[in-house]
Amino acid sequence: MAKRDYYEVLGVSKTASEEEIKKAYRKLAMQNHPDTHPNDKAAEERFKEASEAYEVLSDPKKRSAYDQFGFSGMNDFQGGAAGNYSNVYRDFSDIFGGAGFSDFFSSFFGGGRQQHGGSYGESGASLRYDITISFSEAVNGCKKEITFGHKVKCSSCGGTGGTGRKTCSSCGGTGRVTRGNGFFQMASTCTACGGKGYVIEKPCSSCHGTGTEVKTEKLMVTIPAGVDDGARLTLRGKGDAGTNGGADGDLVLFISVQSDRYFVREGNDVYLQIPVSITQAALGSAVLVPTVDGVSIKVDIPAGIQSGTMLRVKGRGVPQLRGSSRGDMYIRVMVETPRRLSLKARELMKELREEIKEDPSPEPMEFHV
Repeated sequence: MAKRDYYEVLGVSKTASEEEIKKAYRKLAMQNHPDTHPNDKAAEERFKEASEAYEVLSDPKKRSAYDQFGFSGMNDFQGGAAGNYSNVYRDFSDIFGGAGFSDFFSSFFGGGRQQHGGSYGESGASLRYDITISFSEAVNGCKKEITFGHKVKCSSCGGTGGTGRKTCSSCGGTGRVTRGNGFFQMASTCTACGGKGYVIEKPCSSCHGTGTEVKTEKLMVTIPAGVDDGARLTLRGKGDAGTNGGADGDLVLFISVQSDRYFVREGNDVYLQIPVSITQAALGSAVLVPTVDGVSIKVDIPAGIQSGTMLRVKGRGVPQLRGSSRGDMYIRVMVETPRRLSLKARELMKELREEIKEDPSPEPMEFHV
């Protein structure tokens, strides 16, 4: 099951203050405490989920990384977000006043996450893949084949790492070691067995006991219409394989969009500049204008339009990402003055000037600063 957004878990907005986050966590922790819900696995999972969310959002550095990179940003912190509850321990006395729950936290985080015969699964690392697409591909969506390397379960041992398991003497098979006294007990992954709870007597010759091997894989990915430069697309479970039953990591595509020859994008709107002649500007005209869809449309240029005027064409911009609406296209009309005129053209221009009674030597304009 995909992990839920941490803000969604706590029921707070992304601009929530530290106090709002603490208050939301306190409420969820009280509601789902195993002491009040004995043998209720669902409540226990909700409690762990809320604790993990609080552990990240209560730490400014982790919260900043999460806001920018999502779950993949947690890989820069030892142990990731899941399973590392140092902030929960640090702030627990502030949240609950230190009464009534210390014994529970000591036992719950010290050994309550045992899985697979008492050992701890380690989630696989999430990976980054940089991909560049054209402006048109970003607007209209596309499919791209990518090639990447990641860790998968060893084909020789099936991910077991080898044969002949025996209980780790350092952690007694729990996969975790606890340090400290009383309330301030800290549980961490056992370094002797890597959190497995056991050591392998006969390591696999292919993976040397790691349970994983590197594999190069080709994958066809779909880039949705409307993505912008700097967007990220997460492919769940396509990162490194987890160990000891842990979840596989994700593959995160970092998308770069090439600039376009004609269009400039701002949000879902696009801007385009077109030249028109003096006669087209003065008399009005209909001109063909390209669109982001690859087709040209006819746009009416009103008579007497001034250079720099912006025309708006509704619904001809970029599609909303995973939505049904579209932005608009804005056309800046630039009136071009001919650089060379024949004698006849010059005479006609003079006649035009006289006809419209244009002053050939107007007074200088006043500028106010």
